[in-house]
Amino acid sequence: MFNAPIPGESLTTEPKSMPYERPPEIADPIEALDKHIENLSREEAMEDALFFLEMGVPLTNLTEGILRSAVMEGIHSVDVSLIIAPVVHEFIRKHAIAADVDFTEGFDDQEQNEAIRYERDTLRAKNMLRQLKEMEGVPVEEPKPEMMMEQEAPEEEPVMMEEEPTEAPKGLMARV
Repeated sequence: MFNAPIPGESLTTEPKSMPYERPPEIADPIEALDKHIENLSREEAMEDALFFLEMGVPLTNLTEGILRSAVMEGIHSVDVSLIIAPVVHEFIRKHAIAADVDFTEGFDDQEQNEAIRYERDTLRAKNMLRQLKEMEGVPVEEPKPEMMMEQEAPEEEPVMMEEEPTEAPKGLMARV
């Protein structure tokens, strides 16, 4: 109960004593992204990330936590975090799908979550088919890059609604 900071206590520490109060180590978003990808590529780091996803932590929260930690350590600025967040998010997402982890994206969009489940289930089915073919001794073809590209659904044409006729304005200021 009495562990709360005293008002003005933050003004008693030496200025720029915290890592986030000094200039960041990395100012270039590409270098910061390389550092995060390198860190996440370590087996222990990715296992930890997948563990948290399995435990129900949304992917958006996990990504934000990783990037906030880097800001607090003085590695890069908040601006760089905002720039590289989508790439880090997608990197972790692809690993989670490949590892067959059931996770929530963290967005409220139900269609996007369904698309992720569809992508994960499709990958599972392809892996199962490949394993069955290998067990039967059937030569397995590696998928070609152009076959792996997702096909976009054709866009629907917008439906034009007829406007209801409006009455002409009446009165002293109405234009004719």
